[in-house]
Amino acid sequence: MDSFALRQRGRAIKEKAHARLTDRHSWKLPKQTSSIAPPHVWSNADQDPVPEEKQTWTMWAFIGYWYSDLVTVSTWQTGSAIMTTGLSATDATLIVLVASICNAIPTVLNGAIGADLHIPFPIAARASYGYWFSYFCVVLRGILALFWFGVQGANGGTCVTAILTAIWPSYARLPNALPKAAGTTSQGLLSYFIYWCIQFPLLLIPSHKLQYLFWAKTALVTPMALAMVIWITVTAGGQGDFFYAPATVSGSTRAWLWLSNLTSVTGGYSTLAVNIPDFSRFSKSRGAQLWQLPVIPIFKTLVGVFGIISAGASRRLYGTLLWSPLDIIGRWQGTPGGRAAAFFAASVWLLAQVSVNISANGISFANDVTTLAPRWLDLRRGAVLVSLVGGWALCPWIVVSSASAFLSFMSAAAVFMAPIAGILCGDYWLVKRRRYDVPALYDPDGIYSYGSSRWGTNWRALVATAVVIVPLLPAMAKKVTPQNVHISQGLVNLFTFNWLYGFFVALVLYCALNYFFPHKPTLIPSVVPGVGPVLRAVEEGEEDVESGMTPDDEKTREGDTKVNSV
Repeated sequence: MDSFALRQRGRAIKEKAHARLTDRHSWKLPKQTSSIAPPHVWSNADQDPVPEEKQTWTMWAFIGYWYSDLVTVSTWQTGSAIMTTGLSATDATLIVLVASICNAIPTVLNGAIGADLHIPFPIAARASYGYWFSYFCVVLRGILALFWFGVQGANGGTCVTAILTAIWPSYARLPNALPKAAGTTSQGLLSYFIYWCIQFPLLLIPSHKLQYLFWAKTALVTPMALAMVIWITVTAGGQGDFFYAPATVSGSTRAWLWLSNLTSVTGGYSTLAVNIPDFSRFSKSRGAQLWQLPVIPIFKTLVGVFGIISAGASRRLYGTLLWSPLDIIGRWQGTPGGRAAAFFAASVWLLAQVSVNISANGISFANDVTTLAPRWLDLRRGAVLVSLVGGWALCPWIVVSSASAFLSFMSAAAVFMAPIAGILCGDYWLVKRRRYDVPALYDPDGIYSYGSSRWGTNWRALVATAVVIVPLLPAMAKKVTPQNVHISQGLVNLFTFNWLYGFFVALVLYCALNYFFPHKPTLIPSVVPGVGPVLRAVEEGEEDVESGMTPDDEKTREGDTKVNSV
C-alpha cells in the first residue's frame, strides 16, 4: 500500500471518529432488506425465517452444541455446590438428574417452534405475548445472558490465575490493594482482565469460523475432566464411601433444601428452554432437535456427578469441600509436576469457558439486542456491548465468589424464565395447535398485535406472567438482602420451588384464559409458512395431518393469500 492510500485511509478513520463523537446519527446502521417483514418495518435480516440452504443442523449438531454448553466449570459446580448446603451426594445426583429432565422437556417443546417454522425466539414470542409485549421477554433473556456471560468469564479468570501461577509461582503471592467490599483481589482482577482480553477478539469473529476452536474443546475437555475425577478419587483412597456419606440435615429442612436446590439447578439453565428456537431454527428436519431430550440429562448429569464425586473426595483428602475444579487445580501448585498438570488442566478449562461464552451467551445476547434496536445494533456491536456490560458492569466475580451466591443467582433466573417457557409451550402446542401465521409475526399491524397496533400486547400472557412473578418478588428480595427484608415463611417456601410453580401455573392459567376468552383472529385453521420447505412438507396426494388440508387446498390457500396481498 503506497503512502497516498495510507493518507486516504487515515483521513477516513479520522472523519469517522469525529462523526461518531459529534453526531449520534452516524451510529445508525443502513436499513437491511427483509424477505418477509413489511417495507416500513425496520427489521434485521438475521431475524428472517432461515432459508432452506441454511437449514443444516442434524442430530450431531445438537449433540455438539449441548456438549459445548454443558461440559463447563459451571455445570461441574452445579452438583458440587448442592453438597455445601448439607445434602448428601446421592441427593445431589438425583437433584441434577431431575433438574436436567425439567430442562430438557420444555427445551424440546419450545425447540419445535424453531424446527417447524425456522424462526428465532424474539419472533416466536410475538405469537403468545403480542408484537410489542414480546420485547419484555427479549429484554429479560438479554439480561440473563449478560449475567451468564459474566459468570462464565469469572470462572475463566480463575483459569488464568492457575495458568500464571503454574508458570510463575510468585503470582500466587501478588499483593492485594483492593478492599474486601470489591468482592475480588488485585490478582483476581488482573487474571480476569487477561481472560477478557483473550476472549474479546474471538467474539468479533463469526461463530462459523471458530469451528476448530469448538472441535478442540470437544477433543480435550472430556479426557481431562475424567482424569481429574479419577485422580482425586484414587488419591482419596478409592473406596468411594465418601459418596454414600449421609446428609447433615434431616426432616422438613432436608425436604425444603431438596426443592430449593432443584429450583436453582433447573433455573440456572432455563434460559435456553426459552430461546432454543434461536438454534433449532437451523434444523434440517423436525426430528433432529428431539435428540436434545436424552442428550441434556446425559451431559448435565455426567458432568454434575464429576463435581459431586470430586467434592466428596476433596473433603476426605483436604478436610474441606472443594466445589470448583479450579479449586482442586489450585492444590497442585506445590511441585513442578503438579504445576505442569495445573497448567494443562487450567488451559483446557479456559478453552471450555471461552467456547461456551461465545456460543451460549455472546451470540444469544447479540441476537436479542439486534431485535430490540436494529437501527443501532448489529451482531458485532452486540458482542462489544455484552463484553463491556456483562463482562465488567455487573461485577460477575461476586456471583461466583461463593456456592450460596451462585445458587441464589440461578434461583433468581428461574423466577422470570419459568413462566415465559410455560406460556410459549402452552401457546404453541395447546392454544394455537402449532398453527402460526409466520408473515404476521413480522407485521406490527397484523393479527399478533392482538387488536391494538399501538400496544401489541396479549393481556392473557400479561396476566399469567404477573400472577406468577409478583408473589415471588418479596422472597427474591430477601435472597439479595436477607437482613433488610422480612416476609412470611409461606412466601419463603413458595420461592424454594419457584421453577415448578412458575412453569406449570403460567401454562395452566394462560391456557385457561385462552379457553374462556379466546382471541379468534390468531386461531387460524392452518400454518402460514415463511419459507418454502414448510409448503413442501406435504407430499403429493397426502393430507396435512396438522392442518387437515390436501395439496389442492394448499394451492387454493396460496392463491387466496396472493390475491389478498395484492
